[in-house]
Amino acid sequence: MDKLTQKEEEVMQALWSLEKAFVKEIVPQLEGANHYNTVSTIVRKLEEKGYAAHEAFGKTHRYFPVVEKEAYRNKFVNNAMTSYFNDSYKNMVSFFAKEEKISATDLREILEMIESKEK
Repeated sequence: MDKLTQKEEEVMQALWSLEKAFVKEIVPQLEGANHYNTVSTIVRKLEEKGYAAHEAFGKTHRYFPVVEKEAYRNKFVNNAMTSYFNDSYKNMVSFFAKEEKISATDLREILEMIESKEK
């Protein structure tokens, strides 16, 4: 599974959300000004990479995701964990705490989730 570019990820987010969509339905889901032809090219690249597929309706194609969002997330979160946090969830969580991306309240909720699973 190849890493996607930022724009490819944005298009995949739209596809995961829409489940099945024509390019004209994907375009409004994206941030900023996106030309139809550009989005069409990105979707075709996603097909080449094995992330999306299409069903044909004459000359028009309706696209759908082939890779599940959770599978993509798991692959690249685990990759980031290995590459940047020495395979340590503790290092990753402490990074977010230092960057003030996670609050003490969030950490308490996470701890409660962990403790409730242990019981």
